[in-house]
Amino acid sequence: MGTPASMAQQLLLLLPAPSRTFSKPLPSLSPFSLPLRRLHSVPAARKLVAAGASARRDLLRCGMKRSGLVAELEIAKDRQQGRRPNGIFWILLLNFALYVADHMFQIWQIKALYLYHASPTWYQFVTSTFCHANWNHLSSNLFFVYIFGKLVEEEEGNFALWMSYILTGAGANLISWLVLPTSSVSLGASGAVFGLFTISVLVKMSWDWRKIIEVLILGQFVVDKVMEAARATTITGQSFQVNNIAHVSGALIGAALVFLVSRIPSSSNGDSLKAAKESKYNRKES
Repeated sequence: MGTPASMAQQLLLLLPAPSRTFSKPLPSLSPFSLPLRRLHSVPAARKLVAAGASARRDLLRCGMKRSGLVAELEIAKDRQQGRRPNGIFWILLLNFALYVADHMFQIWQIKALYLYHASPTWYQFVTSTFCHANWNHLSSNLFFVYIFGKLVEEEEGNFALWMSYILTGAGANLISWLVLPTSSVSLGASGAVFGLFTISVLVKMSWDWRKIIEVLILGQFVVDKVMEAARATTITGQSFQVNNIAHVSGALIGAALVFLVSRIPSSSNGDSLKAAKESKYNRKES
């Protein structure tokens, strides 16, 4: 008998050696090698198809709502940019430029723009509304032209502002020429001021009792201030006089313009713009 150590070595030699190779390759863990699951029944497949269709409808509905909201925001942005007041500043600049040319640089051709009642020229009915007798006359008129003209332009646009200023001012000069003596010379924007004031009130006025009270309280104050500031609109002989006929005429012509425009059917520019925006987004989605 040998020692225990020698006996253990003999037993290890009798054991079979471990295999160093695999008889079969290990299965690949790639997702392409995994077996596909099969549906166990037809109702389950139908439920899955219905759920997918419902999800697609929900996504399409959300996309349409989003596109409609974006279209509305772009329309509001376009309207806001289109209504940016620019015309009122050109009117103020033109009045100021003619005053500087007339009273500071003493350009005698500017005097030909006044409305001479003895022998008027057709363009003087318009050009005289941009001329003023002195600085107080200019500053007071431009202050009210800016307030009321800006309101008209924000509500009705640039073209409506220019037409309102010219038509009310020229109309007031026409009535003054028919009523006042031939020795008179008319100039100033007071007729246009009262016309713009009337238009700005009427286009915002509604039958709400709160609006009526607001117009009655503030209207009297504004009219008094305009009457106080309207000076030297007519020169009779060698004296400056307030042309109240032009004030009343400008206000009446402004009211007539609002009435006539309200009778004309308005075009649906906003609706056509909205439809164009929506069709553009629908084409993108399709």
